Amino acid sequence: MSDCLHSESHVDPGPIYVRENGKLHLVNQAAGSIQNVAPKATPFRLFSRGFSVELCMNREDDRARRQRTDHFIFTYTREGNLRYSAKSLFSLALGYISDNVDRIDSLIGFPEQIAEKLFSAAEARQKFTEPVTGLRALQKFTEAYGSLVLCSLCLRDRYLVVSDKLQEIKSFRELTCLDLSCCKLGDEHELLEHLTKEALSSVKRLLLKDTSLSDAGLRRMTAPVRVLKRGLENLLILDLSCNPKITDGGIGYLLSFKNLNCLDITGTGLKDTDAVAQRLRTRIGLVRSQMPLKEFDHSTCRTEGWAEQTVLQWEQAAVEATKPPDNWRSSTAALRFYGKTHRTEEAVKCRPVEADAKASGNLQFYKEKVQNCHVPLKKEVAGSHELRNHKKRALAEPEAERTSKQKHLCLTVEDWDLLNAY
Repeated sequence: MSDCLHSESHVDPGPIYVRENGKLHLVNQAAGSIQNVAPKATPFRLFSRGFSVELCMNREDDRARRQRTDHFIFTYTREGNLRYSAKSLFSLALGYISDNVDRIDSLIGFPEQIAEKLFSAAEARQKFTEPVTGLRALQKFTEAYGSLVLCSLCLRDRYLVVSDKLQEIKSFRELTCLDLSCCKLGDEHELLEHLTKEALSSVKRLLLKDTSLSDAGLRRMTAPVRVLKRGLENLLILDLSCNPKITDGGIGYLLSFKNLNCLDITGTGLKDTDAVAQRLRTRIGLVRSQMPLKEFDHSTCRTEGWAEQTVLQWEQAAVEATKPPDNWRSSTAALRFYGKTHRTEEAVKCRPVEADAKASGNLQFYKEKVQNCHVPLKKEVAGSHELRNHKKRALAEPEAERTSKQKHLCLTVEDWDLLNAY
């Protein structure tokens, strides 16, 4: 015990007390004896001067570490020292709500400025990529804010995203531009049926290039517009190019789009293009263009809105899902080393169809602007027979329109089956 008392140390341990027979005795370090003296009231120090401690977080539990440090902002000073400051109450509340964004009942009437920050916070945490909770949270935003969440959606050549996130895509409302080119949807795809719903009645630009559509798909897509006057009645630009199954009979379904300004049917299976052009001109006022129209440039259609980064996250997840495993890469490298060719199946592109469309010619139509034609007044000396003929034509025109409407409303059994489905 004396060796321990006389050992040298750089740190002063302070007075030492020993309890013996129920009494506290002070140890005299200089003489090595024990004095029966009551301890003096000295200030107690738990750690010596210059003591430092390092805070170590549990690196195995990332969720716990994020919860512990989420309310701090860590920065570095000019001297290189780590400095942290507490976040604002608004940031803490925003982070908590974004972590539980799927539990929100409704956002209708909530301020748009705060809702945008809430959407960005949930997007940074990738809450909208989760299978069930992501769809529920996305629907809350689209119900309240519509086009602010997404006003334009470009899914060109993104068939995997369409098939994997179909329900999320159907939740977007008030879209004005939708690009589904090269997705090979076909006539029976569920998304094609969704185009006729009230949620997409605001679509003004629809690009369906190389989507394997036929006359049956056009009849199904235009049935609500032709009879019920709802659906895509506000459509202005329609691209149906590179769909060789669309024939002359299918073009008749497009005559219900009275507000259509631009139409592209290049690369379709038309036989009598002159008759189709004349029909489009007389019925909805579309004139064939000799030059390519800029309205059908797909580079101008982009994904715009709050959910732009969300769609990019979906695309990245689809790309990661299609990547081959590492063991496949090693086998491919071995086959290449030994001189054997390995068959690789690439995604089907629409380049061959585009080449056939260019060879067949340009079939783009646009609506001419109505100009004020200053026609001179007729002379009063016009013959009475001309006036009578003019009156006859004026009376015959309403009858012709009435008969054309009756012919137009003549529905087949298939049309009635479609309408009953809606």
